[in-house]
Amino acid sequence: MHNVVIGAHGVAAEDVLAVARGGARVELSAEALAGIAAAREVVEALAAKPEPVYGVSTGFGALAVRHISPELRAQLQRSLVRSHAAGMGPRVEREVVRALMFLRLKTLASGRTGVRPVVAETMAALLNAGITPVVHEYGSLGCSGDLAPLSHCALVLMGEGEAEGPDGVVRPVPELLAEHGIEPVELREKEGLALINGTDGMLGMLVMAIDDLRRLFTAADVTAALSMEALLGTDKVLAPELHAIRPHPGQAASAENMRRVLAGSGLTGHHQDDAPRVQDAYSIRCAPQVAGAGRDTVTHAMTVADRELVSAVDNPVVFAEGSGEGRVESNGNFHGAPVAYVLDFLAIAAADLGSIAERRTDRLLDKSRSHGLPAFLADDPGVDSGLMIAQYTQAALVSENKRLAVPASVDSIPSSAMQEDHVSMGWSAARKLRQAVDNLARIIAVELMAASRAVELRVQGSEVLVAAPATQAVLKAAREAGVGGPGPDRFLSPDLAAAYDFVSGGGLVAAAESVTGPLA
Repeated sequence: MHNVVIGAHGVAAEDVLAVARGGARVELSAEALAGIAAAREVVEALAAKPEPVYGVSTGFGALAVRHISPELRAQLQRSLVRSHAAGMGPRVEREVVRALMFLRLKTLASGRTGVRPVVAETMAALLNAGITPVVHEYGSLGCSGDLAPLSHCALVLMGEGEAEGPDGVVRPVPELLAEHGIEPVELREKEGLALINGTDGMLGMLVMAIDDLRRLFTAADVTAALSMEALLGTDKVLAPELHAIRPHPGQAASAENMRRVLAGSGLTGHHQDDAPRVQDAYSIRCAPQVAGAGRDTVTHAMTVADRELVSAVDNPVVFAEGSGEGRVESNGNFHGAPVAYVLDFLAIAAADLGSIAERRTDRLLDKSRSHGLPAFLADDPGVDSGLMIAQYTQAALVSENKRLAVPASVDSIPSSAMQEDHVSMGWSAARKLRQAVDNLARIIAVELMAASRAVELRVQGSEVLVAAPATQAVLKAAREAGVGGPGPDRFLSPDLAAAYDFVSGGGLVAAAESVTGPLA
């Protein structure tokens, strides 16, 4: 397994994914360690002066007016972390916590936080040992960063709190640290604050959501193409010249994906065969426009993420000027608004993509609009219900995603005696986006079940109506993955679960790409 080297100038999205999801090891570059040490010299010089400096020799938030004497400063840092580790509710996922820790380490490595090198090295050691602090669902307002989640991580650095080992079992923290030869850190001036004052949780979830959504938008292009085939739609609306006159990059990419999946199809373009149609319904004809708008939203979100990945998010920050000289400056860079906004934008895009997929599914199941397919794609309609209730499940997921699309970032609730009087709610935006993304994968899975079954019913016994080669590859791979085809009613949940795994695990896109080559 490769190592991810953290320098002084940030990390890339691929690094976050490698550490959070791939379990990659991390190491700090020599440049980063030198910068950390230089910033620490500044903090120690300021700590020795009689003048109060926020975060070094004062309280925090609304309590920043109190000057803390030297003999109480270690206690101040411990008290800060312990009191802020106030999360409640279910545990968040291991990958989220690893992303959270890795991104906090990225900011420590920037040389702007004033911690000692040992603090950063211990954080890296925790990641490399596979020790994952227990972090809870509730506790972050997304301003002054993800305070409670990060505090639960900082507590483990101190040898306290709760954590799980690489085996996933929660065990006493002192035991876990000792087992891996990690010494607990005795925090000094500024270090507790530096460990908890960042937007790292919401940023980590943003990076992972973008990774998931890129795959799901491609999957949705594939299922939209299958639905177009099953409904005998026309692929003329996918012509490049039509998308060139409205030059949104995402729209062009989705249209190109669909066109490549449909290449060689004998099912498209049959408007006049049975019931004359001037145009296909919006859910078919406008698929590239809707999916494309979502794709462009993902691109914008990645622009924001890339900026954040090279940012030093802390308050106050250290500017080292050499030989222990420098200054500490208070700032508002910990505010989560930039990340919170795009997390909410992505939830909207996910909801709309799921909504249009559900409309195509409903059309496939409706005898009056499916152009010759059996009602609910049932084997013996009336005796069999086919995919009737699968669409109900899909509709429930679509409805939930509409609720999850309500922005969290438009809300703010004052805290800390009105010192923190406007907050981003970015952590909440990230948490609901994760649910929306998972729901979207299930929605696309139901469309896959319906569209694949409809295509198979359409081509049965016909020498003229032949599915595209890419569609045939998808059908073959789906059936091998346990996604059942047409036939009498059966216990449907296992099929739906297999379809979800096929979509979310990348099998759907991989099957299409075995014919088309890489899709956008």
